[in-house]
Amino acid sequence: MSMMEMQKSRIFPEIRPSLGRSIILSGLAADITWEIWARLVTPLWIGGPLEPAALVQSVFGFNNLLAAEAIHAIVGILFYPIGYLFVARPLQRLMFPTLPLLLTGMGFGVGLWVFALYVMAHLFGGQPAFLGFVPLTWASLVGHILFGTVVAFVIRQIER
Repeated sequence: MSMMEMQKSRIFPEIRPSLGRSIILSGLAADITWEIWARLVTPLWIGGPLEPAALVQSVFGFNNLLAAEAIHAIVGILFYPIGYLFVARPLQRLMFPTLPLLLTGMGFGVGLWVFALYVMAHLFGGQPAFLGFVPLTWASLVGHILFGTVVAFVIRQIER
């Protein structure tokens, strides 16, 4: 195996049968963590829950709440963990190879927050950037950091 192949194998995940299990289990664990934070803890802090389905509805312009909840769940359970495995973690391994896993997961969560509240809510949904930095913005940041951290730790645990 060449040096380039060895370095590539350390940066990108190996495509193997357990990869799908890593994606789904980390996504489920992170999504459950998100939901507990969003629906049970956040109301105690800011007086109401985080409602990402409402953001999905405004971005895509439809009224079906169930469909919006399903889209958010699918993105959280499948696509965000894929983003961690194939984008965030490889970038971290290339740019900051000694960064602790906790900071990698937290950074991934911050990236998800920027994607949700700047790219989707602001650029696509027409809302103020980061929803104007209201208390909901900061509750969302904590929820996304929790999500990213759970994805990182569950994937590491499964890979062991």
